[in-house]
This record gives sequence, structure tokens and C-alpha cells, in this order.
Amino acid sequence: MQVLIIGYVWPEPNSSAAGSRMMQLISAMRAQNWQVTFASPAQLSDHMEDLTEHEVTCQAIELNNESFDHYISDLNPDMVIFDRFMMEEQFGWRVEKFCPNALRILNTEDLHSLREARQKAVKKGEFFTLSNPNQITHYLHSDLAIREIAAIFRSDLTLMISPVEAELLIEHFQVPKQQLMYLPFMLEALAKEHIEQLPSFEEREHFITIGNFRHAPNWDVVLQLKQHIWPLIRKQLPKAEMHIYGAYPPPKATQLHNEKQGFYIKGWAEDAKAVIKNARLCIAPIRFGAGIKGKLSDAMECGTPSITTELGSEGMLINASRNDWNGEIVNSQEMNTNPQVFADAAIKAYQDKPSFIRYQENGFNILEKQYEKNYWQKKLISRLISQHKNLDTNRKDNFFGLMLRHHSMKSTQYMSQWIEAKNKL
Repeated sequence: MQVLIIGYVWPEPNSSAAGSRMMQLISAMRAQNWQVTFASPAQLSDHMEDLTEHEVTCQAIELNNESFDHYISDLNPDMVIFDRFMMEEQFGWRVEKFCPNALRILNTEDLHSLREARQKAVKKGEFFTLSNPNQITHYLHSDLAIREIAAIFRSDLTLMISPVEAELLIEHFQVPKQQLMYLPFMLEALAKEHIEQLPSFEEREHFITIGNFRHAPNWDVVLQLKQHIWPLIRKQLPKAEMHIYGAYPPPKATQLHNEKQGFYIKGWAEDAKAVIKNARLCIAPIRFGAGIKGKLSDAMECGTPSITTELGSEGMLINASRNDWNGEIVNSQEMNTNPQVFADAAIKAYQDKPSFIRYQENGFNILEKQYEKNYWQKKLISRLISQHKNLDTNRKDNFFGLMLRHHSMKSTQYMSQWIEAKNKL
């Protein structure tokens, strides 16, 4: 198989869960000896993965430029993966026109429109819930959602990292099940030696949270900690420190650094798991977002319990109760009105060794049952081969996709061609 991945950004697995997810996809395809090319219109970054070490070909491409048409015609891939719906908007019509027999796959990372809806609700002092039809209509039926759902219908297959979001697409937006594949993180099984070598309860100290500062939910977490939660924890645990790691901290973040308050903005961590495994507790007071949280699965791998909200744990507890979490789950709305609730849960977990051991075991169980790499890799490869084999039949069955690819619906194509013509002038 010849696979072309069109990335919104170059993968940064040490900066974001999206970067880790992309490297997991690449690893699965390279394990089959498939030829993988990663192309992106984004600028190169300081923290991007060296894809050549994974025998992946890299290619810079341009937006709104016919050079891509020549490029993909010459490459002639068997399948094209669009990383995030914006790349499908920009390049999907070109792939369809110049490489019509290529399987077109959308990797959502998370539902951007759901994340936006929840953020809008929080700004208005509300909490968006998928069980409230009025909120769905008011917040989720947005221009962003229209674009994102249209990209899903135009694609042959969409990879969904969260079962909650897959269910939303099926139940509310009427996306056929056969066009979606639930595919969570694909993580290496934890070796017994790894678990035995993790620092003990006594060897660990301080609190940690981690996340790319450019990601709005992560920045909101930092503000919640600084303004509301950390002062309450520090009052009860005066020797404890709050360590905040993440790529691309802006000046407004570094200005929050205050050693007297035990509030440390650490910035970029070259090895995220190395710093997580030495912490006593990971805390993530998440108020909005989507997908599943890489910081929390990393904490599980490091044997570090976590305190988070229902949104933080969303999609990560399948066929299990909140008592099976590797820590405690706090009600988001209650936390917003009374941050002491979150602080109390964190303070208790930080000091309780028996609970620490139980939380660790819960985390190991979640990883083993839900994210086992070999199991999910096999499912992914099998599904891709099946979709490619039945491409014509599946496309004929996808009437909404046919409708959206009709010339009368191709505003993104015509806008791109207009920009291209304007640039030439």
C-alpha cells in the first residue's frame, strides 16, 4: 500500500496527544511495510518528530496551488489520510479529481465542533451536556459543525478516538455506522519490569499537569489552577508544589510562575513521562474539550493517579464505573461553583497511600483492557484493507457523500481555485 497523510501540522508526539496519535497511526502502517508519505502545508517546528527515522517520506505542500495536483497524480497513493477536517476541505476535492481511486480517510483527532460548543457554553456560565437537546441545537449546530460533519460524510471512512463522539455522530447527525471506526490510543502493553521500577508513593512528590499551551482547554486548566484551585491546595499542603509542563508557553503563562506560591511554569518537557512518573498526583480540572486526554493515559502508564472531571475522563471508561478510574472524577459544574470540591479530592488523594496503590492498579487495568496496541493495530489494518477493497460499493451506498461531492456543493473547491487564480495575478 502507498499511503499519503496530509497533516494540519507536522507531528509533535512530545507536545500533544494528537502528535502521539499520529505516530501510532504511522507505526501501524509501517508495521505492514506500507509506504508512507507525510505532507503538510505547515511550517516546520522545533519539536516535530524526525519522520525519516521511521522511514516516512516528508513533503512540503502548498494551499490553493495546482502544484499539489501534479504531486498527487505522480504519487498515485492507494489511500489518503486527512489529519483533521480542514485538510479534507482544502485537499479532498483535489484528491478526488486527480486520484479518484484512492481511499479517503479522515482522522478527526477530536470533534472540533464539540470542543467549540463546550467552550462557548463555559464562557456563558453554562455547562454543555449531550443529553440536553436545546443546548445541542444552540451550541453545536454551528458553522464549524456544518463544515466538520460535511467532511465526515465526504470521506470514505472517519477514525474516531472517542466512543462518545462516534455515538453523537450516529445518533444525532445520522452518520452511518459503516463510515466510522472507533480507534482509541494504541499503546504498548506495560511490562512487569516497567511497573516494578516505577517510583513508590514515598519517592514521589508534588502535583503535575501537562499540555500544549496553544490548546485552549489546556490554557483554561492552567487558569483554573492558578486562580481557584491551587491556593486551596497550597493552604493545606504548604510544602507541595504545582509543576506545569507544556510546549509553547506564551508570556501570559510564564508570568504566572511564582515560586513563593509553589506554582511553577516548567514549559517544554523533552520526556513527558519522565516528569510525570516522579509526581505524586496529576490534576486536570478540565471544563471543556473533546476527544480523549493524552495526559491522563500518560499518567496511567507512569503509575501516577489523576484527579479530573467527567469531561477529562470522557471516553476513557468503557464498560466501567467512575470507581474504576485511576484517581477521582469530580463533577465539572460543582467544581466551577465550588473549587474546594476539586481541591479536597486532590488533597486527600495526595496523602493517602492505600488509595494511591488502588488508583495505580485501576490505571494499569484501563490501559490493558482498552488501549492494547496489537489488538487495535490489527483492527485498523483489517478495516483499511476492507474499505479499500469495497470502495466503489461503499461510495454508492453513501448518498450524502455523493450529494456533498456534487459540483453544486463544492464551494471550497471554487474558493480555492479563485484564490489560486488571484495569487497568479
